Amino acid sequence: MASITKEKKVELISAFGENAADTGNIRAQVAIITERIRNLTEHLKVHKKDKHTLKGLTSLVSQRRRLLKYYAEKDIEGYRSLIKELGLRR
Repeated sequence: MASITKEKKVELISAFGENAADTGNIRAQVAIITERIRNLTEHLKVHKKDKHTLKGLTSLVSQRRRLLKYYAEKDIEGYRSLIKELGLRR
């Protein structure tokens, strides 16, 4: 079970960050965590009893929630556009 490839990570950082090396950008961090959450969710659909992966998924969701809360306080318009781009909160 590969969580996320290096190529996909670089692609997400360049798409959501200021530049290709901007790994600390909140938008880039949330995009990477969202991709990891989607991968783990697909894994758990097949392996329903994998409790260790479920624990990791829960912690990633919590981390993303904290980052999004901070981003909403810092820049509400950027937060709204990020939510739309990533397809969160339908």
